[in-house]
Amino acid sequence: MAVTIKSEREIELMRESCRLLTIVHKEMEHAIRPGMSTHDIDALGESVIRKLGCIPNFKNYNGYPAAICVSVNDEVVHGIPSRHRILQEGDIVSLDAGLIYKGYHSDAARTHGVGEISSEAKKLIEVTRQSFFEGIKMARDGNHLHDISNAIDAYVTPFGYGIVREMVGHGIGTRLHEDPQIPNFAQKRKGIRLKAGMTLAVEPMINMGRPDVVFLDDDWTVVTEDGSLSAHYENTILITEGDPEILTLY
Repeated sequence: MAVTIKSEREIELMRESCRLLTIVHKEMEHAIRPGMSTHDIDALGESVIRKLGCIPNFKNYNGYPAAICVSVNDEVVHGIPSRHRILQEGDIVSLDAGLIYKGYHSDAARTHGVGEISSEAKKLIEVTRQSFFEGIKMARDGNHLHDISNAIDAYVTPFGYGIVREMVGHGIGTRLHEDPQIPNFAQKRKGIRLKAGMTLAVEPMINMGRPDVVFLDDDWTVVTEDGSLSAHYENTILITEGDPEILTLY
């Protein structure tokens, strides 16, 4: 496994790539409302990315047809935007986005409520978000990779939610997906030792029901097998000699 350690120059480029991505996420979050299509969100996200002088790194990645992954309700991840998928009051929508700035990738995801949502949906979104922060408490130089995984699992499991196993976090840099893979569920092995200069995308995907998922016929969209809601929260982080730096947090 070859995990890249970024130089100071590379870290500065990663910081800027991630700062620009936070602008994209803010614009999309402010636009979400009942009655808009998932295509509308994708078009807005791509427009903002290009206006910032960047490239949407998801578009045409292994054939993915859009710039933003827009996943609604029981869609876990990789939902393909459509003019026919209209957001309704009470839906939850996960937006996964990334861009390339001067050759360096950023990646972040958020789940938002559409209008007023149920208290159960709010709790799922909040637990998913907090599980990320519980995980990165362990993202320190000298700790092991799977300390992150185990901390996420230990926080989420008492709520009775299902932690998705088929998709995991990843390293990131001059490629969108680099080593290492970062599971969100408990591991028996320690994993690699974390070192300052590593940049990682940590991204818990949590289902209200069981952890099992199904891939739809479009070869991209992943949904919960039991039809329960799913939430997604992701940031690109930098391992430092102290606390981790969250590069995509605004």
